[in-house]
Amino acid sequence: MTESAPLVQPVGAEPLAGLRVAVTRSVDRAGALLAALAAAGAEPVLVPLIDFEVAEQNALGAAMRRLAAGEFQWLVISSITTVRALKQWCEGAGTSLAALIPAGTSVATIGPTSVDILAAEGILADLAPTDVQSAAGLVALWPPLENDAGSGCNRVLLPSSNLAAPTLRDGLAAKGWDVEAVTAYKTVDYPACTELRLTATLESRSPERGWLSQGRPATGEILVLAREPRFQQLSPAQADGEIQAGAINAVVLASGSAARRVAATLTPLPKGCLVVAIGEPTRAESERLGMPVAATAEHPTPEGIVAALARARTNFQNHTAMESS
Repeated sequence: MTESAPLVQPVGAEPLAGLRVAVTRSVDRAGALLAALAAAGAEPVLVPLIDFEVAEQNALGAAMRRLAAGEFQWLVISSITTVRALKQWCEGAGTSLAALIPAGTSVATIGPTSVDILAAEGILADLAPTDVQSAAGLVALWPPLENDAGSGCNRVLLPSSNLAAPTLRDGLAAKGWDVEAVTAYKTVDYPACTELRLTATLESRSPERGWLSQGRPATGEILVLAREPRFQQLSPAQADGEIQAGAINAVVLASGSAARRVAATLTPLPKGCLVVAIGEPTRAESERLGMPVAATAEHPTPEGIVAALARARTNFQNHTAMESS
């Protein structure tokens, strides 16, 4: 494939038939998205640009012990990777996250996908937005602080990445809550240091969501997804060469961190290479970096990304047809 623009979709074909799509998600987060893209007719290629390492354990451990002691009214899970980081700490401490969270502590997260992940780990989420599935959506949904809230009754534990935006922390604080933010994990360039890499795996309710092998594949290795086809993994340099040659038609940005790495390693992107963002914060970061986004997923799910990519392809083809007429 050498076309510099997205291929024309054959009549009656899957919505993404003929598209070769670079997925910039980390290996352990890419399975469901790769499967959804393949089911829609695309040829997904994994290009991991970011990875995750454990954070400084003393601060996280102190916060987790206070959580277990019932010092927080709310635990906010700001990402699926946060679940993994907390699970890894709990495993090291000889417990589970479900067992550690007191019955009197409520759990909030950022959307239905996180709700499902937490449920698979035995944790019931009490609050999560369904429309605006983001930090801003959770802040908008957050309950008002009770007027008679005493010491310890208005405290929120917010574990997150070292690169997390202050949206949740500042938004909840503005509503009167006492927010304790703690770094649960570090987002780093791929690959992470072997000794520090976040390795905890999450439970899955459906086999097709998880890798058959939980280890990290080497660059160029073919990945195997349960009950799904094989997917190729490229290094950033390999992906850049294929993008510039027109052999990759689209790039999926699954986070602001991924957008920054794409800008640093894969740009300038050809005009015909469609950029699709998982949500509004990622879109804003991509465009701040000079990478126009062709479409943004209405929901940060594999299905939402597939729908956004299909819209982007149709819009691009219609625009190209108008320019040619």
